[in-house]
Amino acid sequence: MSAGAVAARAPARLRLDRWELAGAVADLGVLVPITIALIVKNGLSPTAALLPAGALYLLAAVVYRLPVPVQPLKAFGAIAIAQGLGVDEIAAGGLLIGLLFVALGASGAIDAVARAFPRPLVRGVQLAVGLLFLEIAWGLVADPPAAFDGHGLGRPATLGLAAVALAALALRRRVPVTLVLLGVAGAVVAVTAAGEARLGPSSLATPSLDAATFWTAFTVLVLPQVPLSFANSCLATADAARTYFGEQAGRVRPGRLAVTFGLANVAGGTFGGMPVCHGAGGLTAHYANGARTAGAPLAMGVALLAIALTLGAGLAGLLAAFPLPILAALLAGAGVLHIALLRDLRGHFPLAVAVGVGLLGFAVHLAVALAAGLAVWWGVVAARTVAGRRRGAARGGTLA
Repeated sequence: MSAGAVAARAPARLRLDRWELAGAVADLGVLVPITIALIVKNGLSPTAALLPAGALYLLAAVVYRLPVPVQPLKAFGAIAIAQGLGVDEIAAGGLLIGLLFVALGASGAIDAVARAFPRPLVRGVQLAVGLLFLEIAWGLVADPPAAFDGHGLGRPATLGLAAVALAALALRRRVPVTLVLLGVAGAVVAVTAAGEARLGPSSLATPSLDAATFWTAFTVLVLPQVPLSFANSCLATADAARTYFGEQAGRVRPGRLAVTFGLANVAGGTFGGMPVCHGAGGLTAHYANGARTAGAPLAMGVALLAIALTLGAGLAGLLAAFPLPILAALLAGAGVLHIALLRDLRGHFPLAVAVGVGLLGFAVHLAVALAAGLAVWWGVVAARTVAGRRRGAARGGTLA
């Protein structure tokens, strides 16, 4: 192998400039709302909530050497919030999903299964995630979560500020806008929630786990999350990394992604932490705003751990003061860019499959969409193969 080929495969050297930091904070639109809801409604310790995310960001920096993101488990979190499940059920679910994905990733099963999913199906998953980001962004400004009501700006002002923040993201090629937006958010938090700040971590406790708790967690939380984690955290994240970084993303494989976020959940489940994963939409957010090296996950990991350990005691009030329009703008920007990944598909059939999988996954369920997409794709491939053989046999008979 030539020296040039080796250099092409090697991840970029660690960088910690303003662009890397701007990319690092670009995925807060997913992290903050779900974290706040799990703390306020489900009773997670603020320090415990952030520790798994911070640790996984550091692990991602070391293992992948690229801006591989960390996000809460979205379907898992949404169900836990909607049903008001407690710390014990959330911890049990985190342990189960962590052990499952460590086993599947380490055994090579996920990498083997991933080969059955052609790029149009993966692009469909990414379309569904992009649409989900847009839906969540709209919900943040049109129907703010209850945890943020105490610091609301009023709907007209919220919508206006969201529009301004989203428009500002168009300048990111020249200015690290996400850092500017984070500065604005920090000022808002300082003014509106200064009294909430308290030094030190919040208390940690070992969850109480029994067979009934594990059964509830498995049936209610884990089963709905598994297809999304396989498709988005493993397949779509690995594909997005290859799209953005080419051969530098050789380390970012579906099975390895399963192992890293699985380990974080096994550790987090022991003290009632927030279940986390990787996510293709987060990778798009990091990359689009300037992150190119391990500097972004390194910075985020250090920041999250520092916040958890030094401000955890008052963190719920501080995060609840984070301005929703900025979170919505970050989410919407990442959603639009993620949907734009469809542009590399060529031909009507691949594009139709991707759009069909994306719309069905967004409207119904990602597992249903993937099953339908696999059936259609490989059914058409098989039909074309049979038709080709028949034509070849017919030509052979004519020649004879």
